[in-house]
Amino acid sequence: MIPIKQIRNFSIIAHIDHGKSTLADRFLQYCKAVEERVMKDQILDDMDLERERGITIKAHAVNLEYLSEKGGKFYLNLIDTPGHVDFSYEVSRSLAACEGVLLLVDATQGIQAQTLANMHLARQNGLAIIGVINKIDMPNADVRSCEEEMRSRLDIPEEMIYRVSAKTGEGVPALFEAIIRYIPCPETRIKGHKLKALIFDSIFDNYKGVILYLRIVSGRLQVGDQIYLMHGKKAYEILELGFMTPSFIKNRSLDTGMVGYVMANIRRPEDVSVGDTVTLENDKAAHPLHGFKPSTPMVFSGMYPVDPADYEELKKSFEKLKLNDSSLVYEPETSVALGFGFRVGFLGLLHMEIIQERIDREYGIGIIMTIPSVIYKVMNVKGEIFNVDNPSLFPSPEQIEGIDEPYVRAHIMIPSSCMGAIMRLCTDKRGELYETETLGMDRVVMTYLLPLAEILTDFYDKLKSITQGYGSIEYEEAGYHPTDVVKMDILLNGEPVDAFSTIVHRSKAESVGRSLILKLKEVIPRHLFAIPIQAAIGSKIIARETISALRKNVTAKCYGGDIT
Repeated sequence: MIPIKQIRNFSIIAHIDHGKSTLADRFLQYCKAVEERVMKDQILDDMDLERERGITIKAHAVNLEYLSEKGGKFYLNLIDTPGHVDFSYEVSRSLAACEGVLLLVDATQGIQAQTLANMHLARQNGLAIIGVINKIDMPNADVRSCEEEMRSRLDIPEEMIYRVSAKTGEGVPALFEAIIRYIPCPETRIKGHKLKALIFDSIFDNYKGVILYLRIVSGRLQVGDQIYLMHGKKAYEILELGFMTPSFIKNRSLDTGMVGYVMANIRRPEDVSVGDTVTLENDKAAHPLHGFKPSTPMVFSGMYPVDPADYEELKKSFEKLKLNDSSLVYEPETSVALGFGFRVGFLGLLHMEIIQERIDREYGIGIIMTIPSVIYKVMNVKGEIFNVDNPSLFPSPEQIEGIDEPYVRAHIMIPSSCMGAIMRLCTDKRGELYETETLGMDRVVMTYLLPLAEILTDFYDKLKSITQGYGSIEYEEAGYHPTDVVKMDILLNGEPVDAFSTIVHRSKAESVGRSLILKLKEVIPRHLFAIPIQAAIGSKIIARETISALRKNVTAKCYGGDIT
């Protein structure tokens, strides 16, 4: 039995590349949770993709034992979270399992867009916030201005701001004492005595089935108990449970306030949904727990297997990915050109890229992807409104009364010297300036109302390029606004290819169509006959290129010696 007063559940949140995973490494080393011989950098980032790109994609939980100088032994449950805006759903579900957070800020970069977004998320959840200034050992660290920003912008008291170097370990012992002092124990959230546990993550093991990661909110869980999933409406017997340190350590029970794993021989991935409440089959709780903020897909794309025989394998891979990526949305669809596949919803372009790479690496399935699109609301002449996320479902112009497209409110944090260039970029993307706020001497936050479709492809890359890497963006949904978009078809040899169809704004249709057919001209091999490639809106051709026919090269043999 672990006294509930000795338990602390907390999360590390920050903007991307501010040092969350490195600080988690120092915590593990300081508590000797991992032996020195197996210790490596970013040990909690267990995916090859995470280590290659230097980013956290999945939230990772670990149990630590800490011996405090003042209050004896404490049990700390740490959840390391991603920093990229595309993975904010991971942050929201991690915060549902915590009582407090460490809000990390890079001393060389200061407060960034995602720092503000994560802080608001933590405040909405009513969590204790400890400010942490990281990378104080760097030569270009500006610790004093960071402190001032955290006090004025984030409203964190001076005594709750700590300075650390996650790389060297400087300041980490003081941070442990701050966690014990400022983050409340789990009893503040307990209501009732019946078992209620929140599933905040899950993974699939080929031999053990679905493994649940739980936060026990009230009650006790033991090996042999019959558990009931309140959303899934199914019962299972617990075969094994325990702690993550970060490897699995078996235990007989999990008590109130603890974080741990449960294996219950759950074979079907679709039976489990993250955010579900676990209770006892013979003593059910009356109401489920409030989960975390549900995610809504922002970007849609078609995914088709290169080999049509891999369709069923692709479906199984989506089921397994859905387990630890609750924001993934997919449904079957067919294409004349590409055969059977899926229409998949993502939170952003990085999320789409990561899913594509994971399917290729973890399941060995080659896939073809169509151009990303968003959901449009189309009203027909009868006054009926329906959603269109696939260009092939777009109605003909004479049937359309009006179209609305999704907008986002984007908070763009940049050096003040780049304001002019960023304003030109946003204007080019049909953006409207909402407000401008100055941060310190040389940084501004510009809030723009932007069409989501315009920031899908290259906006983030251009932002980073213009600001030499110092710009950051965080956005939230801002509803639907009327627009003038058209469906653009690509015709090969006079025949439309549905996989290349796209929905574009009328003012940009010609430039988008021209660039697309120029790329196709480079990619499509020449044949013995000429192939016209055309971009068309309805029956009107707006751009054309021709792949010239192959001809017999009469002079090919005239290479030197014998010219007969």
